[in-house]
Amino acid sequence: MKNKSWKFLLCVFGGVLVIVIYCVCTFTSLALFPPPFSPITNWLSDLGNSSYNPNGFLWYNIGCILTGVALVPFFLGLSIWYSDRKWKSALVLAGQIVGFFEAFCLIMIGVFSEDSGEAHVFWSDMFFKTNLIVLIVVGIALLFNSKFIKVIGIYGFVVAIINVLFVVLISATPPLEWLTVFTALGFVGLLVANIIIKFGNQTESIDS
Repeated sequence: MKNKSWKFLLCVFGGVLVIVIYCVCTFTSLALFPPPFSPITNWLSDLGNSSYNPNGFLWYNIGCILTGVALVPFFLGLSIWYSDRKWKSALVLAGQIVGFFEAFCLIMIGVFSEDSGEAHVFWSDMFFKTNLIVLIVVGIALLFNSKFIKVIGIYGFVVAIINVLFVVLISATPPLEWLTVFTALGFVGLLVANIIIKFGNQTESIDS
């Protein structure tokens, strides 16, 4: 296997799995939720509440666990962005380390569903905070790489701002949570597209 092949495959397939698994499981759970259900009034975690969604709660909770698992190869694959400049690689590595913990937090959200009370609140809070750190650290690390499509970086910082609002606002609402999660999924998709475009036919080491 050539120099960057395993990193390319891990990041691309991991990222695609993250998006597909979460969306399929979330919207299947939503379809089974007793009406009325609305992103305006319902939190995402309501989908995993067995009292609110007796027929579909397992779909959402298992989806969170499997999505968290899929995040691991995605973050491992981000090592394709390592550079000859040590500080750049260090930033990517920092983003990966926090990303692994983010993946663990998402798994814990599925394990400790909304029924669990405080445990669920704790892991949800940790997930959004680590997601914010990953967006900022990875965004800064890649912004200085010539193979990074800069408009994706701008989008990433917009997503980070949305995440900040959700984390710090006492009156954060369900729509803001949905926006935070799905714009973050969009960032994963754009990173995957960036890697396919810039590294799909290349095996040389990353630029400095």
